[in-house]
Amino acid sequence: MHPIKTRPMKALNVGTYLETCDNSGAKMIKITAVKGHKTVKGRIPAARVGDLVMAAVKKGKPDIRKQVVFAIIVRQKKEYKRPDGTRIKFEDNAAVVLKDDKGNPKGTTFKGPIAKEATDRWPAVAKLASIIV
Repeated sequence: MHPIKTRPMKALNVGTYLETCDNSGAKMIKITAVKGHKTVKGRIPAARVGDLVMAAVKKGKPDIRKQVVFAIIVRQKKEYKRPDGTRIKFEDNAAVVLKDDKGNPKGTTFKGPIAKEATDRWPAVAKLASIIV
């Protein structure tokens, strides 16, 4: 995992359902925890583009359903600003399912665009991304 220059707005709370944009077998996941996130006064943790989350698979192939997996957020609907002044937002909230917490993707192809912030932070995701925005 590498640091990134921009700080996108945290838009995805614990409990949010996300689509997966890879061919890992999972179709829909639910965020259960955000890795490396600390809160004060019992606030709900939130994730942003490029964050590593733990998620439960809600829809997908029977062999992967009801399992807890690691995932990386690659798209979010909430608009965020880059250092050069451009504002970015996507049509949907999406994630990529991982084999382990080191950032190795479980799938071999990604559907749709991937945010540049996620590819800067996770080089293994950048290798498989076809469209980087």
